[in-house]
Amino acid sequence: MSKVIITCAITGSAHVPSMSRYLPLTPDDIAAQAIEAAEAGAAILHLHARDPRDGRPTSAPEVFDQFVPRIAQATDAVINITTGGSVHMSLEERLAYALQIKPELCSLNMGSMNFSLHPLARKITDYRFEWEKPYLEAFEDTIFRNTFKDIKHIMLRLGEECGTRFEFECYDIGHLYSLAFFVEEGLVKPPLFIQSIYGVLGGMGPDPENLSLMRTTADRLFGRANYQFSVLGAGRHQMPLAAVSAVMGGNVRVGLEDSVYLGKGELAVSNADQVRKVRRILDELSLEVATPDEARKILNLKGRAAVNL
Repeated sequence: MSKVIITCAITGSAHVPSMSRYLPLTPDDIAAQAIEAAEAGAAILHLHARDPRDGRPTSAPEVFDQFVPRIAQATDAVINITTGGSVHMSLEERLAYALQIKPELCSLNMGSMNFSLHPLARKITDYRFEWEKPYLEAFEDTIFRNTFKDIKHIMLRLGEECGTRFEFECYDIGHLYSLAFFVEEGLVKPPLFIQSIYGVLGGMGPDPENLSLMRTTADRLFGRANYQFSVLGAGRHQMPLAAVSAVMGGNVRVGLEDSVYLGKGELAVSNADQVRKVRRILDELSLEVATPDEARKILNLKGRAAVNL
């Protein structure tokens, strides 16, 4: 078995500040938590930006610029910039910063979908900011858009023109078939980095059987030698599914973007807490963790020197 790549998703755009006082909102907080996560063992740092005034998601390059260069200077971790942004951003907004710095790696959602956290609006009783409740409620009638044309545009602009490779975010079995279509079209080439996602309302449920189905389908479509498989379990499913992925020879993703908890009823104080926990699980399974440079080699990334930072 190859070494396990740990990805840490630092803040995301779906969770709202009232869910956890530890969710990083300001550039200083995002930088500090990302650096600590890298020191704890995360080879890849998946990054979104938030407005430092109230924590709402933003795509503004000037906000990214306040923390991404600091992270790059302090760590050798692979910088992974979102192209998903949030469901309320245009494609141009979502790509703005990635096109500016031309990173080694970007996330790429493999289809349009109903992505929703609207039930959480009923559970939170004390909101820190006025924007949060309507933001969560709006998910009920909002679609995350990534059409075939959108995906092709991202692959051409970032992939062919910038040399960026992708973390292909697959929320359902059909997303694997969409990825296979783009492989057949010659728009992407192995090794593929497939991030399979479970437990988000609108996508696959967190059943281990779904993980097994995704893994065997990917084997059939791409051949195991041509891709790296990784697992993102949302909420309380984060650590159990990470363990299942590791046993199956896959990689893992943790971070406060995906779950604000460390254990049952226990908020994670930092992203690094989750990295350290999943690393303990991997250690107990006698699995080695990949360094950033080993992850670069496994995923055939262009290297930090080719990034515009």
